[in-house]
Amino acid sequence: MTIAQTIVADIADYNARWLAAWTAKDVDALCAFYAQDCVYQDPQTVGGLRGHDALRAYLTGLFAATPAMTYTPDEVWPIPGGFCGRWYCDIAGGGRMRGFDLVLLAGDRIRLNEVYVHTLAG
Repeated sequence: MTIAQTIVADIADYNARWLAAWTAKDVDALCAFYAQDCVYQDPQTVGGLRGHDALRAYLTGLFAATPAMTYTPDEVWPIPGGFCGRWYCDIAGGGRMRGFDLVLLAGDRIRLNEVYVHTLAG
């Protein structure tokens, strides 16, 4: 295996474990992926969130208000300082989304996460 293939395999493993924590709605496990001073942005967080406390509060409310969701990794691409990852999300009761994450890392912790999603036709 080349160095590039090893990097992609490591990123794919990291991404799969991270998405599994999203599927499990495990706030503690998710927060462990993020740096204390992280910045998180998705379509529902106007202006984004900063830091663990804001992320924890957001995830707790989000998970309480949403049905079960299964996140399935699709592809990852290494970029300087992190990676981009594409995934699918199947929503209990119907519905499917495709998403894309821009992830910048500080060591093995996410310091910036920008999430982009769109709904797919049934």
